[in-house]
Amino acid sequence: MDDNGVFRDPFDGLNIRRPAQEGSADVGDVHAVPFILECKDVKNPAVPTWLRQARVEAVNASFPYGVVVHKRRGLGVRAGRVHFDVRTWTRTRTALGLSSRAMSSRYGFTATVRGLDSGRWYLTTDVERFAALLSDLRAGVGGRAAR
Repeated sequence: MDDNGVFRDPFDGLNIRRPAQEGSADVGDVHAVPFILECKDVKNPAVPTWLRQARVEAVNASFPYGVVVHKRRGLGVRAGRVHFDVRTWTRTRTALGLSSRAMSSRYGFTATVRGLDSGRWYLTTDVERFAALLSDLRAGVGGRAAR
């Protein structure tokens, strides 16, 4: 978009868009290449379940990454949280060329660990830091390039 909010190229594949739902294979709520965003606005979070849903939808949409964006009730969109499962977080971190510590520090991730089943573990950042991560990933900015 330009400074007036007009699309420079409405056909650019990097535009964030809401896809039409077609058939029985859900492809996620929002596409922000290379992520599908499964968006939630509910009172009682079920993050591990949502992350499983995001993984399936990423495969259906042929995207490499699926994450969950959870808008917290009573707060603005900027207070939303973006959740990554461990595998997606690790793959994203590797694509950026960052260590675990650098990824957590740069993008403000916190970990939630529930029991011994790593399928229920996830990492969370805020919407603003996710936007920075998305920008860096699209630009190919990694640990070496950003130093």
